[in-house]
Amino acid sequence: MKKSKILGVILIVAGVIALVYGNFSYTRETHEAKIGPVELTVKDKENVEVPTWAGIASIVAGSVLLLL
Repeated sequence: MKKSKILGVILIVAGVIALVYGNFSYTRETHEAKIGPVELTVKDKENVEVPTWAGIASIVAGSVLLLL
């Protein structure tokens, strides 16, 4: 299989996942303090929304790569 066809399949799968889920979240540690035996950390939960147009564009680009 050519590299362009593999990339096309990956783009199509990524586009479908983006359209199905629409967003994802992750936890990031921002601050940490150690005072003797006590440790303090602050964890922020970040939410990233994937635009619908990005999912559609990924599917179209993957389809074009498969057809070429």
